[in-house]
Amino acid sequence: MAIERYNPRAAEPRWQERWASEKLFETDTDAPGEKYYVLEMFPYPSGRIHMGHVRNYAMGDVVARYKRAKGFNVLHPMGWDAFGMPAENAAMQNKVHPAKWTYENIATMRGQLKSMGLSLDWSREFATCDVEYYQRQQMLFLDLLEKGLAYRRKSKVNWDPVDNTVLANEQVIDGRGWRSGALVEQRELTQWFFRITDYADDLLAALDHLPGWPEKVRTMQRNWIGKSEGLLVRWALAEGSAKPELNEVEVFTTRPDTLFGASFLAVAADHPLAKAAAETNPELAAFIEDVKRGGTSAAEIETAEKRGFDTGLRVTHPFDPEWVLPVYVANFVLMEYGTGAIFGCPAHDQRDLDFARKYDLPVNPVVLPEGGDAASFAVETTAFDGDGRLFHSRFLDGMTPAEGFAEVAKRLEGATLNGRPQAERKVNFRLRDWGVSRQRYWGCPIPVLHCESCGVVPEKRENLPVRLPDDIDFDKPGNPLDRHPTWRQTTCPHCGGPALRETDTMDTFVDSSWYFARFTSPRADEPTVPETANAWLPVDQYIGGIEHAILHLLYSRFFTRAMRATGHVGMDEPFKGLFTQGMVVHETYRAMGDGAREWVPPADVLIEEVDGQRRAKRLSTGAEIEIGSIEKMSKSKKNVVDPDDIIASLGADTARWFMLSDSPPERDVIWTEAGAEGAHRFVQRVWRLVAETAEHLGSKADAASAEPSDAAKLVRRAAHRTAAGVGDDIERLAFNKGVARLYELVNTLSSAFTPDALARDASLRMAARESLSILVRLVAPMMPHLAEECWKALGEDGLCAAQGWPQVDPALLVDDEIVLPVQINGKKRGDITVSAKADKGEIEAATLALDFIKEALGGAAPKRVVVVPGRIVNVVV
Repeated sequence: MAIERYNPRAAEPRWQERWASEKLFETDTDAPGEKYYVLEMFPYPSGRIHMGHVRNYAMGDVVARYKRAKGFNVLHPMGWDAFGMPAENAAMQNKVHPAKWTYENIATMRGQLKSMGLSLDWSREFATCDVEYYQRQQMLFLDLLEKGLAYRRKSKVNWDPVDNTVLANEQVIDGRGWRSGALVEQRELTQWFFRITDYADDLLAALDHLPGWPEKVRTMQRNWIGKSEGLLVRWALAEGSAKPELNEVEVFTTRPDTLFGASFLAVAADHPLAKAAAETNPELAAFIEDVKRGGTSAAEIETAEKRGFDTGLRVTHPFDPEWVLPVYVANFVLMEYGTGAIFGCPAHDQRDLDFARKYDLPVNPVVLPEGGDAASFAVETTAFDGDGRLFHSRFLDGMTPAEGFAEVAKRLEGATLNGRPQAERKVNFRLRDWGVSRQRYWGCPIPVLHCESCGVVPEKRENLPVRLPDDIDFDKPGNPLDRHPTWRQTTCPHCGGPALRETDTMDTFVDSSWYFARFTSPRADEPTVPETANAWLPVDQYIGGIEHAILHLLYSRFFTRAMRATGHVGMDEPFKGLFTQGMVVHETYRAMGDGAREWVPPADVLIEEVDGQRRAKRLSTGAEIEIGSIEKMSKSKKNVVDPDDIIASLGADTARWFMLSDSPPERDVIWTEAGAEGAHRFVQRVWRLVAETAEHLGSKADAASAEPSDAAKLVRRAAHRTAAGVGDDIERLAFNKGVARLYELVNTLSSAFTPDALARDASLRMAARESLSILVRLVAPMMPHLAEECWKALGEDGLCAAQGWPQVDPALLVDDEIVLPVQINGKKRGDITVSAKADKGEIEAATLALDFIKEALGGAAPKRVVVVPGRIVNVVV
C-alpha cells in the first residue's frame, strides 16, 4: 500500500509534547552516568530568533542528544541575557516598561526555540533580569568587594551630554554619540571596577592549557591581554622647559634598542606635562579639548588621522645631553596605556612614521635588514619593523635588537636621574581593569550605599535584593534612578543614618560572566551550591559566535577565578571546549532603477533560470530585481529568512538538517531555498525507506537463525561503519561529514531493500531491521522528530530519544577482502579482489588465473611476479 508523505506539521508538535510530558530532558544531578555539560551562548531577547540561532542551537542539540545516547548524564539548559540598552530604547520609543518588552519577547522566542525540538532542560530556565538572578549577582558583588576584587575610582569616560549617559568606546562615531549625534565629552567620573588585572598573567598563561579552544580565539585573547616586557626610561626635560617639579618624563618602551632612532616624544592629552603646557598656551588647550571629543577605543585610535601639537617642551636624549627632542601632545597616546608617553622612532613604527611625515620630523633608520646596505638603506612610506642588525647607533652598532635591548637596559639601569635609576625593566599589560558602572536603569543595581558619615557602605546581604523600582519614566534623557522620588533614599546599615543608594547599574557583561555556574543550581539561595557546581563545571562544550571571543569569554574566565577566590566554585576555567560557529548568510536583492533602491526580502523574490542565467523577479509586483552579493543576514538589507516560515512549511528537522549539512560548522553557511528544499526531500526519502521497508520485515523472530547472505553482510557492514564514523564526526563537531555518511548509508540501504529481495532473503530482512534501527538512531540527534516517527514505524518500544547509541561490531569494521591493482610490465591492466588475509603465494596464483594475464602470457611463464601486499601486483612478461 502507498505510504503517506511524512507530515512535519503534525508530527513535530506531537513528539515535542511527548518529550515534555515525560520530562525526558530534565537533568538530575544524582542520575547515573558521567556528567557532560553542553551549553550554547544564551540569547538576548530581541523579539524573534533568526537563522543564526537555529544553527547555533541545532549544533549544541546534536551534541547533547548524542552524549545522552552514549550514556552520559547531560546538562543542556537555556536562559536569557535580558538586561541592556535595547529594552530602554524600546521603553522610550514605544512608551512601554522595559520589563514588559523583555518578558513578552522571551515568551515569543521561547515558543520559537521549542518548535525546533531542542532537548533543553527548560526547568532550569531563568532571565538575568529576574530578581532571583540579580539578587545572587549582588551577593557576588559584595563577595568581590570584600575580597578587594571590586573597587571604586575616578576614570575617564565617554559622556553623551544629550542622553546624559556614559558611552562605550564602540558607541562613539566620529566623535559623536551613536544615538543622539551630540559631540561626546571625555569626563572624569567615579566608577566601579573589577580587578581583572590581578589575574592578567594567569589569564594569559592558562591559554596554553585550553586545547579545546580554537587557536584563533586564544590568539585574540593573548593580543587583548597584551603582555609586553620592556624598559621604563626616564627622560630629563631640558632646563627651563617646564615647571621645576616637572623635570622628567617616564616612557615605557618594548624597543629600547631603537633609542638612537628617536625623533620626538608624544604624551596623552591629559598627561601632566600637557596640562602644564596648556596653562599658558590657549591653542594647545583648544587642541586638547578637541582630542578629548574623540573615542578611546583601540580600533578608533588605530584608524584615526594621527594629529599632534608641539608643546614647546624639550627633553634630552638618555645617552646624549646635547641631543634635544620636541614633546608633542598626540591624539594616539592614552594615559590608560603604559605611562601616557611614548618616544617616536619613525623608521621602525608605522604610526610614528605617519606622524613624522606629517610634522616634518627626522626619520633615522637604526635597524638594517639582513643583507641590507647601510650606505643606501632608507625608509620612505613604510616603516621597517623586521629583524636585522643595529647601525647608526653608536655603541650598539652590529648588535641584534635583543642584544641592543640588553645593553641599553644595563647602561641605563646603572645611570641615575634625579636620584633614581634612569631605567628599570618592567612588564606591562594592555589589559585594564574592568569598568562595570553603567548609568542606566535596566541593569543589576550595584548594592552599595553612600552615607555622609560612613562613606561608601556595602548593603547587608540580608537586605538583598536591591530591587529595581517599577514606577519609572523615560520622559527625560539619562538614568531614571537618579531622579526617582523615593528609591534612592534608604538607611545606612552601619550608623542607621540617612543614606543614598548607588544609581549605577552593572555592565551586562557581568550578567553573562557567571550564568553557566548558576545553571548548575538555578533555584539555590546562594549564587551556587559549590559541590554541585564543581560536579558539572567546567562546561564540556560551549558553542557561540566568534564576536564574543574577547570580552564575554575573557570576563567569564576572570569571573570564574574570582568566584573560586570567594568560595563559589572550585576551578579557574569556565569552558573546557569552545566552538565558534560561522554565520548564516544569504543573497541580497534590490529593486532596479535610478535613485534610492530599496532592499527586497527573499520571501518576495522568485528566482528563474533564463538562457542559463539566474534572474530574479519581485513576486508582489512582477518587476525584475537585481541579485546582489551574499552577506550576513540582516534586517537592514532584508536578506533575512524567518525560521518560523521554514518550520511551518518544511519542518524543524529540515532546517536543522540543512544547517548541519551544508558546510563545515566553523564556516559561514549560505542559506538557499534550493538547499532547504533538497534537505526536505531527504527527510521524505528517509521516511519512505523506513516506512516501506517496515511493511516487508515480518516479525523479529522471523529470520533470527537465517544464514547471512552477501547482501545482508553488505548492509550490516555499511550500517556499522556508518555508526562508527558518525559518532567520530559528532565528537569532532564535524557535523557535515556525519551528514555525508548518512546520505551514503541511505543510498546503500535503498538499493538493497527492494520488495523482491526482502521477500526471498530472510537474512536480509534481519539485516534490514538492524540497519534501519541503526540509521534511525544515527539521524535522531539531527532530525529528532523524524527519528521518532520512524522508530514508531519500525514497531520499536519507547522513545527513540531515550535509546542508546548503536553498538558497533568491531569485526564489521575490518575489510574481509581487498582490491589490488594489477600491472603488466608496470602499466595497470585491471584489478583483483582477494582475501585480506591472503599471503603472497595466494595473491600470485590468483593473479595468474586472471583472463587478461593468461592472454598476455600466451601460455608462457612470467619472467617475474612482484607482489606488494596491500598495494599492488606487477607481472613482468
